Order: sequence, then C-alpha cells, then structure tokens
Amino acid sequence: MVFVCLNKTHYLCKDFYLNMIEIYFPDKTTKSYEEGVTPIEIAQSISEGLARNVLSAEFNGETVEANTPLFKSGNIVLFTWKDKEGKKAFWHSSAHVLAQTILSLYPEAKLTIGPAIENGFYYDVDFGLMSFSENDLNKVEKQFLDFAREKNEFKMRMCSKAEALNFYRKENNQFKIELIENLEDGTISFCDHSDFTDLCRGGHIPHTGFIKAVKLLSIAGAYWRGDDNNQQLTRIYGISFPKQKELTEYLNLLEEAKKRDHRKLGKELDLFTFSKKVGQGLPLWLPKGTALRERLENFLKKAQKKAGYEQVISPHIGNKDLYMTSGHYEKYGADSFQPIQTPSADEEFLLKPMNCPHHCEIFKSRSWSYRDLPKRYAEFGTVYRYEQSGELHGLTRVRGFTQDDAHIFCTPAQLDIEFKKVIDLVLYVFSSLGFDDFKAQVSLRDKKKPGKYIGDKKNWELAEKAIISAAEEKKLNYVVETGEAAFYGPKLDFMVKDALGRQWQLGTIQVDYNLPERFDLTYKGSDNSLHRPVMIHRAPFGSMERFIAILLEHTEGNFPLWLIPEQVNILCVSEKHKNYAKKVLNFLENHEIRALIDIRNETIGKKIRESEINKVPYMIIIGEKEVENENISLRKHREGDIGNFTLKAVVKKLENEIEESKTSFKV
Repeated sequence: MVFVCLNKTHYLCKDFYLNMIEIYFPDKTTKSYEEGVTPIEIAQSISEGLARNVLSAEFNGETVEANTPLFKSGNIVLFTWKDKEGKKAFWHSSAHVLAQTILSLYPEAKLTIGPAIENGFYYDVDFGLMSFSENDLNKVEKQFLDFAREKNEFKMRMCSKAEALNFYRKENNQFKIELIENLEDGTISFCDHSDFTDLCRGGHIPHTGFIKAVKLLSIAGAYWRGDDNNQQLTRIYGISFPKQKELTEYLNLLEEAKKRDHRKLGKELDLFTFSKKVGQGLPLWLPKGTALRERLENFLKKAQKKAGYEQVISPHIGNKDLYMTSGHYEKYGADSFQPIQTPSADEEFLLKPMNCPHHCEIFKSRSWSYRDLPKRYAEFGTVYRYEQSGELHGLTRVRGFTQDDAHIFCTPAQLDIEFKKVIDLVLYVFSSLGFDDFKAQVSLRDKKKPGKYIGDKKNWELAEKAIISAAEEKKLNYVVETGEAAFYGPKLDFMVKDALGRQWQLGTIQVDYNLPERFDLTYKGSDNSLHRPVMIHRAPFGSMERFIAILLEHTEGNFPLWLIPEQVNILCVSEKHKNYAKKVLNFLENHEIRALIDIRNETIGKKIRESEINKVPYMIIIGEKEVENENISLRKHREGDIGNFTLKAVVKKLENEIEESKTSFKV
C-alpha cells in the first residue's frame, strides 16, 4: 500500500497510523499515543498552556524538533524557555533568522557558522569587499524582527552530499562546501524557514513568531575555524527573548555588569595590570593585588592544615615524558605551549600544564602502607596553557594561572569520607566569600564517545557512583551533565550564581582511578599485597586569577572586611592633626587592623569621596574635637557617619566584624 501525504511535517498521513506507542515522561508516568505523534501534540494532550510554551524536545536522549513525528516508544522531555535546552533552541533558531536577514540586506555575503552560546548566539559572516560596522546593527535588527513576525516554521530535511555541495556551489560559498566535504553522506541535513535554507543538524523552536525581541550586541573579528592562518570573518553577536520585558531587564543587567567589570575595577583598585612586553594573558600583580592573593592563599592554607593537608612545591616545567605518561600531552599537546628544547638532543621539557603528574611522582618517591593513607598534598601551583589571543579575557582567560590544587591519595574504602570532607571545605570557602547561591553539577563521561577518555570502564563506573553517592548524602542541589567529565575521571563541579545572577563554575572535585594506574602508584595493604590507591583532585578556588575576577564582579570590589587590602583610612582634617593620627594608626596596627593615613593638603570632603571610590570599608575622621577627647569619628562605606568611638571600642567593633565576615559575608 502506498500513502501520499500533503503535510510536510509528517512522513505519513495521520489517518493511516494504526499502531500505538508508549511515551515515558520524566515524572515516571506513561501515556499511549498513535504512531507519528509529535512532541507539540504530546504537550497539547497535557495542557494547552504547556503546548504554547514548548520550544523543543528530547526523545530517547536525542534533540528533536517540536514537530518531529515519533514512530516508536521512548522517553520524552519537553523544553520551554525556563530550560537551558529550550534557550539553546531559541537562540539557535535566532541565528538562522539573523543569517536570513544578513543575506536579504547583503546578498553577496557568505555565511559560515552560527551557533547558540551561553547567552545568545552569533553568526560568522564573510562580507567580502562590503563594509559592515556596528552602525549597521540597528538596520539588521529591524529587518530581523520583521522576518520573525512572519511566524515561518522551521523544517528539517535530509539531503545527499552531492545535493548539498551543489547547493552551496551555486551560492559560491567555499565555507559551507568545506564543512560538507568533511561530513559523511547520509548524515547531512538542511533547515528551511521562509525562503531561507541553511546547513543544520537541528534543534529549533516551532516557528519564528516565538522571537519577540532581539538585540545585536556587538561585532568582532573571528578567524574561520578558529585558525589565525585562515580568513578573518565578521562575528555578529546577538541575544533574543520571547518578551520585550526580558530583553530590557537583560540590557539593564549588561549595564550593571560593565560597572562591575573586573578589568575596570582591578585598574581602579590597583590590583593587577598587563604588559604587551611581558606577553598576552600573563597578569602582573601589583602590591595591593598581591596582598589580596596572599590573604586568600593563607585563608585556604589555614583551613587545609586543619584538614590534614601537607604543602608541597613542584617546578614550573617538567619532562615531556611526564605528560606523556599522564596522558595530558596526547590530549592537549597540540594546543599547548610547544616543547622546550635543551642542549641534549633527546631531551624535551614542557611548561607545566597540570600539577597532578608532579604530585603523582611525589607520592611515588617512597613506599606506603595502608596505615599511612590518606596522603593529602596541596600546592598553589602555577600552570601554563596556550589560549588563542582572541579568547583571552582579563583574569578569567589567561595563559599563566595559579591553581589552589590538591591531590588526595587514599584507599578505596576511604574514598567516600575523603570526598565528603572536600565538599565541606568547598562549602566553607563559599560561605566565607558570600557565594550562597549555587548548585552542584555531577559531570559524567559520554559513553557514546569512549575515545575522549582514558582508563577502565569499571573504574569509571566506581568513580561516578562515588560522586553521586557523596552529593546525595550531603544533600547537595545537583544536576547531572553527561559528557562534561575530565578525560581521566568524572567530577563534581560547583556552579555559583553571582550578584547579577550570572552562573560561574567555581570549585571542582574529581575522582581518578586512572592516573594511579598510569603512574603505577601502590601501597601495601593489610594483606601485605600491593594495591592501587584512588586519587582525588580538588581545587575550591579553581584558579586564583579567575576566582579573584569573579569575586571582584560579585562584590563590585566591596570585599569582605577580612580580605580587603585597606580596612581603614585615617583622614586628617588638617596637617596639625597628624601626630594623633599616627597614634591611632599604631594602635590599629598593633591589633592587626590594616590602615593608612591621608594627611594630604586636600579638603576632608575630597578625601572622603576618594575613600568611597576606592571602596575602603571604614574611614576614621580626625579633627580638633577628636584630638581633644582622644577618640575618633567613624564613617562606613556607603552608609556615612556612624558615631564617635574610643580607640578600644573601634578596635573591638572591627575585630568582631572581621571574624563575622569570615563565616557570614553577604554581598
């Protein structure tokens, strides 16, 4: 029997569907539907409200369109704007509309790629000899919205390799041709909407009408396929929303983020700088920034010492063989700093990309009994990784950075308790620095891509179970992300929201059965046989550079009192009060309170304003009355005058606040 169907979104006519399939929902419920049912129809069977909001779906672990017919039983997840996957489909679809708009306004332009990113989307375009600048973005936005209002459906279709190549040869688009040449026949698909067609793997919203607001944010240069030997393209960044109100809120957030930009604050507060002569991505820490880093390091060292860690130091370079053994060279060697040659012909060294191989060798330097374990080695170790110049960004993406690294070598029986102790340490760090809005992410391997990972399958399963068990026992709010594991083991990442609601990955704990195997690490068990230890990698800060950048933006430079470089500014009304000011300074310093005297020939009003700009938490004002009464007038940053105090009273107040800020700091 032959069926003819006029509905392009279905492969067969609904009237001829006879078989039923079972659809399994995330809440463990099951419903029966006729073959060919689409995710949007499944949503309609639940509620019209849900159907109006469904953007995309996942069926049996694969992303599908909302109008994709389903012909077998399986698990379904429906995504709305509230879901990460829903936003991804929304922004991916928006990239298609942007591409359509570009071709309509600039017919000679050549499209390349346009993915969804964490916040929005971009499209890389070759404008050839045509000029395109940020002055053109408003014109593109207007046409973009006109196209979106047409409510054109996104429709996927398979295409043979020959047809796909022929299509783009007619378009004279060498970029798309290059992409297609690297694809296998039978795996190539196009997406059509309106009169526009683009090479695409799928994952779209039902139609363009869902896009109610768009803002094209900026343009930048980008090399084709990220290779600076290739042609430079114009990258157009944008973001879109289902409501104008959400776009307005987002743009307000961007303005606030500019005020909090760590590069701007770092310069204003004299924390760090960069030099072209030193090299891109290599920060230089100024005295105040160095003092800030040292306080953070000492804070963690003190906590680590209580938890039984031992401090170690490893060199900044290592023999290439070390990283061959660990697997780092195989995975990352091509994208790292190239080997350092020595006068010896058969000897090569690398700038250290990781601390863990060095710590493995420290453990291996002597024999161990099970009674000696666990061994906890900690190091603030500087590592070096080559990042493309276009990807460098202040302190958050650099080429040389210091990790608050530690590696725990333990028996399998000790793994659970050691892992949970590390979780406690991470939570202590977060609470002391005002990061109280976070969730945990269990990052597992992608079983469909075994080539990405090293090690035995059984060991991976043991490690993954250990992480999930610890996360549940600690009652962490966690999600599972498949494919996000490190190449040598699964991990528990902590995703922190800052004061602007942006999410950052801070703190990571990893379970590793593989490096002990590769380095042949052993300990003698109670049975007098040699056994393999389990290794835990952990870094509560992650990298000192990135952590300080995020902390700067989170607090807007208003650090907790225990951490701030200058806790008090002593401001003299006139130079004749400087002797009493020195007495106050000595009293504060004797109680380990960090203070400076400002005796410049400036008005007290100007001195106060500058202290406010520099975000100094407290100001002590000294004039005639203070000298006569041997007390001080105290001002608080952003609050103003808070009264007169004796020196003993002000010290007690500050000491109490410093201690409180170590455990209950709030932004």
